[in-house]
Amino acid sequence: MKVNLELIFPGKLKEKAIICNLCKKFHIEVSIKEASFSTEIGWALLQFSGREKEINSAIEYLRREGVKIEDITKKINYNPPNI
Repeated sequence: MKVNLELIFPGKLKEKAIICNLCKKFHIEVSIKEASFSTEIGWALLQFSGREKEINSAIEYLRREGVKIEDITKKINYNPPNI
């Protein structure tokens, strides 16, 4: 299973290895598609690959840490018809 997510990280998490922890704790693959971080906020487009249960657990972990998450899989996979 693959999902594409937009994440907003609060500045308080800048010293935590959040993305590294995802791979270690939940046995998923994380691809960073685009990202921007400052001392106050972080933003990233990520693709998670793995088992559905592991991906859902990883998303819940991120939410508990204070990360805002939006599933953008349908937006990214949308291919408008050629006119």
